[in-house]
Amino acid sequence: MSSQRDRFLSLAIRAGALKFGEFTLKSGRVSPYFFNAGEFSSGEALATLGSLYADALVKMDAPFDMLFGPAYKGIPLVAVTAAALYTEHGLDVPYAYNRKEAKQHGEGGTLVGGAVRGRVAIIDDVITAGTAIVEAIDLIRAAGATPSAVAIALDRQEVAGTDESRSAIQKLEQAHGLQVTALATLDNLIDFVDRDNSAAGRLEALQAYRERYGLAALE
Repeated sequence: MSSQRDRFLSLAIRAGALKFGEFTLKSGRVSPYFFNAGEFSSGEALATLGSLYADALVKMDAPFDMLFGPAYKGIPLVAVTAAALYTEHGLDVPYAYNRKEAKQHGEGGTLVGGAVRGRVAIIDDVITAGTAIVEAIDLIRAAGATPSAVAIALDRQEVAGTDESRSAIQKLEQAHGLQVTALATLDNLIDFVDRDNSAAGRLEALQAYRERYGLAALE
């Protein structure tokens, strides 16, 4: 596994964004882990995340002219990513984000930040059902721009539903022709835990969950 993936997973566990135990998800599935990007709430955590997202974007084979962060968790993520692209890669690109409700005074509207134009990379935390990303895609296209890529923190690599053979990410890629990259995947997490001597008992639960709900079970 790349050191960048290890760096992200170590940060996520240290910040409490990645927890282990038994968690009932919206889907009703009982997961042995839970990810909440809202726990990245310190300057160090955000600076590191921005660096990781920027590095992932630069390595993608998907050109972009600006960044977009869906409300709400995508807003701080897109800001720190734009800053890291400039400080670490010399790329000065604008960013924008949306409000959940249109503002009726001042500048008005739902979009904030740079003018949405050109090829747009979307920055968010996870893709579960894909609803927030699809809404972002619609906003970007309505502004006359082209969504070109999506970068997320964690890919759970599980089928979207009992009658599905694809993940939410695969459905998004196929429906909208977008390339999606993740800072880490469930496979990466399992490999990371397997190498962690302090993670006794977690490995078997993660492997069982992947066997039951993961895409690998369908191959």
